Amino acid sequence: MSNLHNINIERSVLSSILFNPATFEDVAAVVSGKDFYLPSHRYIYEAMEACEREDLPIDEEFIKKKLGQQGRFDEDAMLEILSTNPLPATRAYVEEIREKAIKRELVQLTSDIKEIAVEKDLPSSDVVDLVQQKLYQITQDNGSKEFRASPEMTHSTIAHIHEMKKRGNSGVVGVDSGFAEINRLTSGFGEGDLIVVAARPAMGKTAFCLNLAQNALDRGRGVAIFSLEMPAEQLMLRMLSAKTSIPLQKLKIGDMNDEQWSRLTSAADEMAKKKFFVDDNGSVDIHKVRAKLRKLKTQHPEISMAIIDYLQLMSSGGTRDRHIEVSDISRGLKLLARELNIPIIALSQLNRGLESRGDKRPMLSDLRESGAIEQDADMILFVYRDDVYRMREEKEKEQKARTEGKEYKSNFFEKPEEFAEVIVGKNRNGPVGVANLIFQKACTRFVDGGGIPIEVVYKEAKMEMKEGKISMPPL
Repeated sequence: MSNLHNINIERSVLSSILFNPATFEDVAAVVSGKDFYLPSHRYIYEAMEACEREDLPIDEEFIKKKLGQQGRFDEDAMLEILSTNPLPATRAYVEEIREKAIKRELVQLTSDIKEIAVEKDLPSSDVVDLVQQKLYQITQDNGSKEFRASPEMTHSTIAHIHEMKKRGNSGVVGVDSGFAEINRLTSGFGEGDLIVVAARPAMGKTAFCLNLAQNALDRGRGVAIFSLEMPAEQLMLRMLSAKTSIPLQKLKIGDMNDEQWSRLTSAADEMAKKKFFVDDNGSVDIHKVRAKLRKLKTQHPEISMAIIDYLQLMSSGGTRDRHIEVSDISRGLKLLARELNIPIIALSQLNRGLESRGDKRPMLSDLRESGAIEQDADMILFVYRDDVYRMREEKEKEQKARTEGKEYKSNFFEKPEEFAEVIVGKNRNGPVGVANLIFQKACTRFVDGGGIPIEVVYKEAKMEMKEGKISMPPL
């Protein structure tokens, strides 16, 4: 079918590169070797790619040498290319090559759909997922590849090292967490990584992940959140509280002075411009997450982080044993992170068994359905605040004293700021350890030690807490 390929355009583009090798970079930004219909054209373009990687001249002699070693050199095809007039501008022609390549892939996909739906008789959910995955790969040009050869891998690795050098040896190679202590341990969240953030209730894991999202947004990145138990408006309230330093309780009821209203308006205007997306449907399975994220990433390529709050509320779409279901979910999220080339952060609950230990700091074995999550995650972070347990113990002692008719005077008081630990329990590409942070309770915000001074931010909040006018928001 001639509408699925154009040999003359392919020949003209290759001719333009040979006559002006500087054109190659513009062409390579749009097409790859597999986009050329004619095999001889595909081989010549791949030889050009090899010359570019090895800093060799992109000319007839070097291409002939490379293809000759592979037994792929076609003298007639090369002569036809050399006799074709180069193009004054290649952009429109290169896009036409890519357009026709996509159409050929779509035609092939129709054949694949028939095979998997009819001949292999797969469940409809599996068919839909495979089709969506293939469509995403076609549009993003990141489909399944063959083995990567040593020259290409070496070139890619050296290019990565140069890119890290340009960043000023900051030590952050992925998405910046926004926390110096966490970056020191993790070097940032790697593209394609599955990061699990786990904690017992009330420790602040949702607040911590919203802080991660805000830090990414402030650096110009796009963020998507699947909120399975909290409406989008509540998430935005927390983020605005953390961003403006206005206590969350005040935001909820609109109890603010003129200066605070001005701060809120400015922050809201700024947030409205961010590439920030929330799905608060509340009922979602791994198939829907995959479909929605693929679509969102296609529409907004700047999406560079996704957050799932939280893992145990998801389903795999089946009715199997829960451990098998969680295994499917965690593995599915890991594969999706690799496919979309973004870090996916999944929140997770911990078993309540740790409450009976003297030292209640979480361990990997405390993860619910821990086997699959621990295996699939590239990084596991535990959020821990010792004051949560201390306050609970004090209340239990006070209640016990009242029951016995005794008076109990506690030396413990609820503070506006508490020490917090983010324990890196697993790190596939680096060390484990503890990042020490401070949790500013009124604004549900974690900061590095030595961060925003409490005297400045919380003067008003401290007074109202002391007078009992406001209480800490639930986490």
